[in-house]
Amino acid sequence: QVQLVESGGGLVQTGGSLRLSCAASGRTSGTYTMGWFRQAPGKEREFVATISWSGYSIVYADSVKGRFTISRDNAKNTVYLQMNSLKPEDTAVYYCNARASSTINYWGQGTQVTVSS
Repeated sequence: QVQLVESGGGLVQTGGSLRLSCAASGRTSGTYTMGWFRQAPGKEREFVATISWSGYSIVYADSVKGRFTISRDNAKNTVYLQMNSLKPEDTAVYYCNARASSTINYWGQGTQVTVSS
């Protein structure tokens, strides 16, 4: 089992920045692809960004390209999401994900990000 704990959410004004962190514990010896997803009220959970174990493969949702940056520190078992130029439509609960295969998939409890206009 892998436990994921997100932090860094909060309230920020339009155009502001936040940095989310996700700390993994437990059986972290696997080569997990890490990702961030988000879910706004009344909407389905959507993909934000993923980063491979090596860090060389990174994918972003079109809606966050150029504004968000995902990174990871494997020595600290932590993945980050730097969010700049935030917009009200970025308001959501942000979830960390660790995926080793289609059947080995873990989620954090989420952290709230609210962007005021």
